Amino acid sequence: MGQKICPADVISLCEADGQIRPLRVRFLDEEQSYRRLDIDRVLRRDEIRYIGAEAQIFLCNATVDGKKWLFELKYVLRSHSWYMIGRYY
Repeated sequence: MGQKICPADVISLCEADGQIRPLRVRFLDEEQSYRRLDIDRVLRRDEIRYIGAEAQIFLCNATVDGKKWLFELKYVLRSHSWYMIGRYY
């Protein structure tokens, strides 16, 4: 499956030290149906800065129908929006 970027709804936890931890994500799949993923683990967290735009990238994994998914979530601080980048299974 190729690299795709789609808007996502995310339930996250803001920890006492200010760190954001995504817990659940919902997105529209190819059939225009909502899919919900419970995040098993955040494997990596990176902060990036583009020209005037700050974002956090989370490398996550989830289990869907017995298969492991590895994907990235991007949180754009300026717009407070989430994007799912790639879905690999």
